[in-house]
Amino acid sequence: MDTVLWVVVPYVCLTVFVVGHFWRYRYDKFGWTTRSSQLYEDRLLRWGSPLFHFGILAVFLGHVMGLGVPKAWTEAVGISEGVYHFLAVSIGAVAGFGTVVGMAILIYRRRTVGPVFSATTKMDKAMYLVLATVIVLGLANTAIANIFGHYDYRDGVSVWFRGIFRFSLHPELMAEAPIGFQLHGLAAMLLFALWPFTRLVHVFSAPLGYLTRPYIVYRSRDTQLGTHRPRRGWDRVN
Repeated sequence: MDTVLWVVVPYVCLTVFVVGHFWRYRYDKFGWTTRSSQLYEDRLLRWGSPLFHFGILAVFLGHVMGLGVPKAWTEAVGISEGVYHFLAVSIGAVAGFGTVVGMAILIYRRRTVGPVFSATTKMDKAMYLVLATVIVLGLANTAIANIFGHYDYRDGVSVWFRGIFRFSLHPELMAEAPIGFQLHGLAAMLLFALWPFTRLVHVFSAPLGYLTRPYIVYRSRDTQLGTHRPRRGWDRVN
């Protein structure tokens, strides 16, 4: 069972993640969008969107640091384990709290603003549910593991995660992890499998075309247009 959960499922979800994005871009380019709803309402969006996006960016960078960088590397540059965990708790808690608040505002907006709710698809609802589960579990694990518990995920979850990409598999490490980390990992893998089929694909879009596209030329408006009758094309110019 451990092999299925922590070896087979991750590779299946990653395969769906990669192939799904290729399929979506190949056959649904017009659907590759956030389907912005700013036109319908912008007061709540003005608060919720920055909180969520900046928070989730900080959470992502924290995961890159915690999962992708081995403990020996941070210790080699002089970051002790105590300093690392202090930064993980303080910065991670602030980023996680901001993400949760921003997401709560966005979900409230999507549910209470009629036109926005009408534009919400079933995949949007599934995505919000899974994303919220991932974020809340991650925030809870950060608090419990670093404040109330003694589990060092850098010796367990991080080694398992890096092993997936190196094909050096250690399913026993996740099997020994606390249940909160296991649920967080499973929810994250489910999110990766759903990713290509939701509005989250916009994460991989960048408006680079704006850097090279030609300028749009506008004709200047006659400043005297409001004071006299506009000249017709066949009138003689004095």
